[in-house]
Amino acid sequence: VPCQGGDWPQIMGPYRNGHAAASESLAAEWPAGGPNLKWQRPAGSGFAGVAVFQNVAILFHRIEDEEIVEALKADTGEVLWKHQSPVSYKGTFNPNDGPIAVPLIYKNRVYVFGIAGHLQCLDFKTGKQIWSRQTHKDFQVGEGYFGVGSTPLVIKDKLLVNVGGKRQNAGIVAFSLDQGRTLWQTMPDDASYSSPISAYLNGSFVALFITRLHLAGIDPENGNILFQFPFGKRGPTVNGANPVQVGRHIFATASYGVGGFWGEVKVNSTSEIWRNEQPMSSQYTTPIEYDGALIGIDGRQDVGPARLVCFDPVTRKVLWAEENYGYATLIEADNKLLIMKTDGTLVMATASKEEYKELGRAQVLNSTTRALPALSNGLLFVRDTKSLKCLTLNNSGQSPVTPDKSSSN
Repeated sequence: VPCQGGDWPQIMGPYRNGHAAASESLAAEWPAGGPNLKWQRPAGSGFAGVAVFQNVAILFHRIEDEEIVEALKADTGEVLWKHQSPVSYKGTFNPNDGPIAVPLIYKNRVYVFGIAGHLQCLDFKTGKQIWSRQTHKDFQVGEGYFGVGSTPLVIKDKLLVNVGGKRQNAGIVAFSLDQGRTLWQTMPDDASYSSPISAYLNGSFVALFITRLHLAGIDPENGNILFQFPFGKRGPTVNGANPVQVGRHIFATASYGVGGFWGEVKVNSTSEIWRNEQPMSSQYTTPIEYDGALIGIDGRQDVGPARLVCFDPVTRKVLWAEENYGYATLIEADNKLLIMKTDGTLVMATASKEEYKELGRAQVLNSTTRALPALSNGLLFVRDTKSLKCLTLNNSGQSPVTPDKSSSN
């Protein structure tokens, strides 16, 4: 996704891998009470983190029977526009009824994928709807355990979506960016909660998808399956973490007894190197590659204490681990890790494969959060199902403003 330094236009940041832009500069330490609150405002249900582009933050949430996309001025929280569409989804295994997929900003368009499969393209400047598709209806999609939770991917002139449809191999569908026309569909798989990535392998771009039961490499031009491996388990399980590219290797991880997968993509063949529950079985946190090592969560949010672990995927050797850490999601910026724990604690640590060194810790949200944080120009956006907060993490530290009179600092 073309972006300026400091933008966070899609899930997992400018490169879709958890690394912030090289221009991001973080303060080495926080004030005694934690990072300064720049602004906050109420938020509805859902776990979708925000996307940020050119000082505009896109919030996707649900209030009552409406899924709402709001454009906010990133540095003040002022509402620029709002787009609402009706939704009737009710939580099944989990009471959450709001959107999970992070908005995607690309070339003056915003793409959102609602909890019940409503795929929309909006004008980034005005919020006007350009096109929409009801994917559940169009492709015969089941409701899934937690609704829709995979963020779409743009490659060249196509929007690739983990749809999970039963109608004519609609597991993965490509839509035209301009009109939302179906361009191709491939694989009979149900959808997962993992978001696809674009990987440059052997001289061309490949879309890497984790579906309900496979890790697959797809040719974005025509939907041809270039390679696939079994990944995932039937029954009450989910694949929630995104695939990670490390050179010509691919790492995938899941909980529920699935564990980690490490494979290699060569010009004429793709091979599985290892799969094992150790050292990383992550429920939905995508690990971050740092200096050849992988740093992430081993464990589940809902069962037992998870650990934070750094390991070498080539040897499977654990380089360091913080036991009983608790569940969290991660960002790397300025050679630091920003770790958003699901209990509302934000941690800053040194990004290193040598050791875990904590630099700061603060309670920034007061209820469980599963939304991915977003970092843009020194501002960190975090949310739960009550509020969206903007925190100052660079060295400027201005006083907070509250754009919405009903919220308080």
